[in-house]
Amino acid sequence: MSSLLCNAQTSKTATQSSVSAKVEAYYFHMSTRCVTCKAVEAEAKKNLESLYGEKVTFQAINLEDDANKAIVEKLKISGQTLLLLKRDTKINLTNEGFMYAVNNPVKFKSIIKEKVDGLLKL
Repeated sequence: MSSLLCNAQTSKTATQSSVSAKVEAYYFHMSTRCVTCKAVEAEAKKNLESLYGEKVTFQAINLEDDANKAIVEKLKISGQTLLLLKRDTKINLTNEGFMYAVNNPVKFKSIIKEKVDGLLKL
């Protein structure tokens, strides 16, 4: 009977951890920033907040700030990057951000929605 409790507890814990895993969004940037770089950050943040509220966190991180060195190395970031994460799954949206944030923000929002919706199902 104790093995049943153990299995039930393990199953419950696994379910709780999968439910609690959030999607995290990071925008890594340099100190000097162009209009497009600023637009990628602003549009990504606005879209994530309006579509998902607290289900998705967003953090802008300066690559040149030594305080951010650990996360930059952990995620193997080498330049400006828009990244979605959930557990071990990474989705890089940098190209889409730079292509659409300024010239087609509606398309950029739809791409973000498609990718985040997929991560939320994991």
